[in-house]
Amino acid sequence: MSTLHTLSVLVEDRSGVLARVAGLFAARGFNIHSLAVGTTEESGLSRMTIVVDVEPQRLEQVVKQLNKLINVIKVQELSASESVERELALIKVRAEGDARARAIEIADIFRARVLDVTHQALTIEATGTRDKLEALLELLAAFGVVEMARTGRVALGRGERGIRERTLRKVEGA
Repeated sequence: MSTLHTLSVLVEDRSGVLARVAGLFAARGFNIHSLAVGTTEESGLSRMTIVVDVEPQRLEQVVKQLNKLINVIKVQELSASESVERELALIKVRAEGDARARAIEIADIFRARVLDVTHQALTIEATGTRDKLEALLELLAAFGVVEMARTGRVALGRGERGIRERTLRKVEGA
């Protein structure tokens, strides 16, 4: 049975690195659930947060293959208990008349922000865990979701150490 695993991958900020990393997963038939890439605190480096749907015993194989890629600096699995994880969602919903006030009230309860208002719609920005965003979406669905964009998960390990100072934990069952 496969499960979702969060990998934090520190890479050189170079052309083609994203394609090579994604290609590694595709070639082995692993489903990438989400992929977020951005710059880091260090110039010339980017961090990829990859949520992959893979069997626990095959996770170690994926990490070894990632480490073989030339532009990969470090790979680390982040467990939910040892990391801080968030997603960002932009959600446009239909909201006319009384529905607008109810949609804004729901956004407030979830500490989301209204970014844009028209006569027929609201655009809401929400950040939080996947569960929080799913609960918000469930409530907003009653208004009619016009469109939505989500970042996928981004994560950092807890504590004072950075990714270069951490080691990959042993995968259970491997």
